[in-house]
Amino acid sequence: MSERAERRTSLTARLARAGFTDTARAETALAEAGLSDPLLDALGGTADPDLALTGLMRMLERDPGLRGRLEEHHGFRDRLLAVLGVSAALGDHLVRHPEQWNVLMEDVEESPGPAELRAGLLRAVGADPDAAAPVASGTGAADALRVAYRGRLLNLAGRDLTGAADVGAVAAELAALADAALEAGLAIARAEVPEHAVCRLAVIGMGKSGGRELNYVSDVDVIFVAEAADGAEDAALRVASRLAAAMIRACSATTPEGSLWEVDANLRPEGKSGPLVRTLASHRAYYERWAKTWEFQALLKARPVAGDRELGRDYLDTMAPMVWKAAAGESFVADVQAMRKRVEEHLKERHGEVERQLKLGPGGLRDVEFAVQLLQLVHGRADELLRSGTTLDALDALSEGGYVGREDAAALAEAYRFLRRTEHLIQLQYLRRTHLVPADEAGLRRLGRALGLGGDPERQFTDLWRRHARGVRRIHEKLFYRPLLRAVANLPGEEVRLTPEAARARLQALGYNDPAGALRHIEALTKGVSRRASIQRTLLPVMLGWFADAPDPDAGLLGFRRVSDALGTTPWYLRLLRDDVTVAERMARLLASSAYVTDLLLRAPDAVMILGSDLELKPSTLAELRTETMAIVGRTGDRTKAEPAVAAIRAVRRRELFRVSVADLLGLADVRTVSEALTDITTVTIDAALTAARNRLESERGPLPLRFCVIAMGRWGGHELGYGSDADVMFVHEPLEGADERAAQQAAHALAEEVRRLLALPAPEPPLGIDPNLRPEGKSGPLVRSLASYAAYYRRWSSPWESQALLRADAIIGDADLAGRFGEVINPIRWPEGGVDEAVVQEIRRLKARMEAERLPRGVDRRLHLKLGPGGLSDVEWVAQLIQLRHAFEVPELRTTQTLAALDAAVDYSLLDAKDAETLKAAWELATRIRNAVMLVRGRASDLLPTDHHRERSAVSHLLGYPGTGDMLEDWRKHARHAREVTERRFYGQPR
Repeated sequence: MSERAERRTSLTARLARAGFTDTARAETALAEAGLSDPLLDALGGTADPDLALTGLMRMLERDPGLRGRLEEHHGFRDRLLAVLGVSAALGDHLVRHPEQWNVLMEDVEESPGPAELRAGLLRAVGADPDAAAPVASGTGAADALRVAYRGRLLNLAGRDLTGAADVGAVAAELAALADAALEAGLAIARAEVPEHAVCRLAVIGMGKSGGRELNYVSDVDVIFVAEAADGAEDAALRVASRLAAAMIRACSATTPEGSLWEVDANLRPEGKSGPLVRTLASHRAYYERWAKTWEFQALLKARPVAGDRELGRDYLDTMAPMVWKAAAGESFVADVQAMRKRVEEHLKERHGEVERQLKLGPGGLRDVEFAVQLLQLVHGRADELLRSGTTLDALDALSEGGYVGREDAAALAEAYRFLRRTEHLIQLQYLRRTHLVPADEAGLRRLGRALGLGGDPERQFTDLWRRHARGVRRIHEKLFYRPLLRAVANLPGEEVRLTPEAARARLQALGYNDPAGALRHIEALTKGVSRRASIQRTLLPVMLGWFADAPDPDAGLLGFRRVSDALGTTPWYLRLLRDDVTVAERMARLLASSAYVTDLLLRAPDAVMILGSDLELKPSTLAELRTETMAIVGRTGDRTKAEPAVAAIRAVRRRELFRVSVADLLGLADVRTVSEALTDITTVTIDAALTAARNRLESERGPLPLRFCVIAMGRWGGHELGYGSDADVMFVHEPLEGADERAAQQAAHALAEEVRRLLALPAPEPPLGIDPNLRPEGKSGPLVRSLASYAAYYRRWSSPWESQALLRADAIIGDADLAGRFGEVINPIRWPEGGVDEAVVQEIRRLKARMEAERLPRGVDRRLHLKLGPGGLSDVEWVAQLIQLRHAFEVPELRTTQTLAALDAAVDYSLLDAKDAETLKAAWELATRIRNAVMLVRGRASDLLPTDHHRERSAVSHLLGYPGTGDMLEDWRKHARHAREVTERRFYGQPR
């Protein structure tokens, strides 16, 4: 290879390493320009060396003398090349105005002050900066304004891109530059409106302009306020309106030098529909009567920026108190949150942009700004230090005041600076208003290099951006949509403490009935420097909001404190709360919704482990539960120690009740699934207790001379148990061959009593009542009968109600052969050949009517009784049972213990109209759901629809998904009315 070729190859490699993508073009340009190695190295340090080289070559063509300055003045070189490597638009401007490269010559470390910027732009349009109301002179003032403005912009960009000014200083200088441009635009407007002296006009900056955090290219939001200087107010307002419109044109109109930015006056009262200019009194009247929440939020950043400064100060003095008064409104927080959600929903409609949005996307600038503004507005009423219109200054104040944790504030500030700097770099490229991150690799590489990221700048930038966005979104959710971090807590010594008054007001606004009590719980949970306190300080702000979204936030917070007291030092509990927000959210919702679940969780706090997975909340099968409980009985070392075995079995029941009730509350299990699961839990509990009891008795007495079976009755037999249901049972035994019948009877009685004793022992879970009162002769009859005794009784003494009760008898526990033969005894009784005759039907009807009259509690509204009231559970069940008594002998599918299955079978065999069956089933399911919800809310069973409008009925309605208590009541009355109409026809035989 020749020496020339080697040199060329070496240059190509060097250019590639420097970041040039079109090395061939770069080689040609460098050869033509004869640039030195230091200059080449400087080009390689820019964000886009190709773009910088292109801009530099164009400038050298216009001004060859520039080369010497670049070689001599390294600070100038670095600033110029940094600008050219980022901004094609400013490169074009320099080519059009080569004289302006001089603004990059001076090594200026400090930003020019607002007065200096104002004076410079006013002089550019031929106005006297010292005049009370400067007026532009000469032609071409608008073009002169644009050229002078971009010269200042160029100077700022040079300092910005070389690190001489941070993002906060850049934003503040951009705002000051915009103020100066508006003042110069107003001077141009005065030249167009000779009679301008008849009015006083103040320009109020809003949004980013008012907050001194403007971008390189932003709409400049303004509001105009005017007063008459002398003469009539109407005439003065007309002149002021012309003056304001001319000022907008002076800044926004496109001239040969382009435009500055859009001046947007749409934040004024009534927006586009309202007058462009109002008097101070008119502004005050509007905000006092008509302004919406977002308008007061916007006023947080209001600042006089141009025109009559005294009038501008009067405007602020008038409006500021209204901002803090509005923030005290009952719906203020909800309105601000709803507005943010609407913005997010609107953004979702713009497909392809969400993931690239620096401003409006998840974890974007607006997330930071809205969270900070909400905190300011909530707490700024009492703390004037929070009343800054600048996001970063406000965030610092919030952190210093203890309203936001220092770590969260630092993370938000770091992310905000990163996002704003990225936004500036994107806008500088073409001086266009945009907030979208480039989708192409070249654009991402340019951003990464401009931010000083080496190696793989595209990937590093993307990773850094996503990390910041995730962090912002997480903290935004915590601070904006949920209660405020440490805003209601007494903090550790090194943290600043929020005043109790502000904390109490915040809790009360969230719906806590006892803010003082809530504060005590929060202090107990968060005090200290332990790992436990740290994690709970992180979680509590979010959980307080979840508590507030449920019916009883005070109970939720108290329950959380008690669970945390029980588990707070357990390592897995801390990890679970820290790492799985689903667990924390569900725990909060459950504790603030259900006394029943709270009680279960307090008795077995480790059950919190299953909250994180829907799969874990799926009810266990009967086979799984039987395997587990029987294994517990089998592991009992001493067969005489039945109590420990049954205690362990009841712990399984407690866990399973928690699992099912949580699935129910979270909408993961329907009413039939819940009933079946509760039936299975009861079945395995009694089955295992029976085995443990038999083991104990046999250890003491030797083998029992009998077979034994437990017959499930009522709702248990129908697989329709609710949370508050007892287990209706009958006990049946049969002596073994050759055994003494009296001894067998005594052993059977002892076994039944032992089962009842073991299940009645005090234990940390809801009791399981064993109710044997459906046995022959009820309470007067023996607790246990032999199979032969049952057969004799039913053959001689059985009454219609017992036949009806046997429809739900299911021999599911104990000796299978005995259970089968018991079925043979009762089947002819419950499914009589030929069906029941009319006399029996009449007796059943009289019995039901008497039950409705006698068993309903005195003083209650019978229409609200879910069991015995019209259209309640009893109506539906007796309709199904009457059909079974009449037709089960000939329809095998009717031989079921389950009400809904019997109704389905009746429809299949045309014994019941399908519409009537659906009406009955809907009423039955709704009544069952309400009964279960009442038990979950109160922790106590009741057959009455709650009458306490403000508490229990509201909580039950919330649990069942109704928008209001009236909706639940109306829905129940409708279902009950229709079910009663079917009952009257199908059960009582009344005509339509």
